[in-house]
Amino acid sequence: MMPQRARAPAPGSLRWRLLAGTLAWILVTVVLAGWGLGSLFRQHITEQLRAELTLHLNQLTAAVNTAPDGRLVVSPPLSDPRLEQPLSGLYWQIDRLDEQGRPAAVGAARSRSLWDQVLELPAADSADGVYEIAGPEKHRLTALTRTLEPAETEAAPLRLIVAADSQVLAEPIERFNYMLLISLGALAAGLTLAAVVQVLVGLRPLARLRRQLADDFNRVLDVNADMVQRARTQAGNLAHAVKTPLTILGNAAAREEGPLAALVQEQVGMARRQIDYHLARARAAAASGAADSRTPLRKPIEGLLRVMQRLYAQRGLLLEMPEFAEGLVFRGEEQDLQEVVGNLLDNACKWAERQVQVSASAAGQGQLLIQIDDDGPGIADEERERIFLRGVRMDEQRPGSGLGLDIVRDLASTYGGQAQAERSPLGGLRVSLWLPAA
Repeated sequence: MMPQRARAPAPGSLRWRLLAGTLAWILVTVVLAGWGLGSLFRQHITEQLRAELTLHLNQLTAAVNTAPDGRLVVSPPLSDPRLEQPLSGLYWQIDRLDEQGRPAAVGAARSRSLWDQVLELPAADSADGVYEIAGPEKHRLTALTRTLEPAETEAAPLRLIVAADSQVLAEPIERFNYMLLISLGALAAGLTLAAVVQVLVGLRPLARLRRQLADDFNRVLDVNADMVQRARTQAGNLAHAVKTPLTILGNAAAREEGPLAALVQEQVGMARRQIDYHLARARAAAASGAADSRTPLRKPIEGLLRVMQRLYAQRGLLLEMPEFAEGLVFRGEEQDLQEVVGNLLDNACKWAERQVQVSASAAGQGQLLIQIDDDGPGIADEERERIFLRGVRMDEQRPGSGLGLDIVRDLASTYGGQAQAERSPLGGLRVSLWLPAA
């Protein structure tokens, strides 16, 4: 036996929903983790740079002195060799301030790394703190400033500046982000693989359970369909068995005269009507179990027209289907379709003068519309609902039990449809029947 390949989860299935939810959570978690770790590392590098600048600023504060001639002297020199390398990215500068704290001599002393350039703060009277300023070759610098009051009372205050190229932050951050992207990508791939394996393998017992439940449910449906069919067969056999003696009694009473014969005929007729009615109701109740049946409309209706043509041959009626769409299929059993349409055709033929028409079309919303017209005398508007009531006969002189249209409405409602009477374009009665389409 060939092993079955695992099928991809179908959209909307339990596997698909679990897998989509897990993958979405993994994606959100990895993105948030990457953003958080990147922010923490950026903050760490920034604090590290400021700590380094503070160290250099403390060294500069301890080393700055004023020579007898007024020059500013930094001795001993600061320890970082980058301060002696031109345009190295690390700089210091000392500005002289006036009594109001404004720069009087910018760059009075500066590191060799600044070469012939000076550092400009964004405001002349900037307080001590951290600034982002433009440096040599238009590089962005992070600068740390401090105001120093010399010990000599006549000496002007000094502003000490230590700055570093912001690129020293960007490079490690870029390297860290690159490694972080690779690491989180590998983590996300591993988690995704684990989630897929967990969903496909972990839910496999549920798939087997689903197949077993489907098989059990199909067996229950088959058993139920067999029971319904047997019940309908038994009901038909019982009706046939009862109708035969009733027919004999009715025929015998018809050959006699007197009150007893009339009473027997009356009771036999009532018994026949009851049998027909309850047999039709049993068929209507069982019809709800035939929702999976499919019955094309044209062939059964054509057969019914041929039967009615022979049954009413002596009247010379014209039975036709002038408008009948192709491909219409009734979602139900053929026997129920014949019962409903047969009753309507029989009723139309009883009342027609010379013409009966049948049409069928798709009514939308999953329904079929079957319309049966006759050119008979018709029925008054206020009487049209009464014809669907049990036992109602509009003309006692015409044959029938008054159950046909009641059976039609019962069967139609059982299938979720309906029947309605109105005036026909032919002048008589039109009965419109809505049934579910397959």
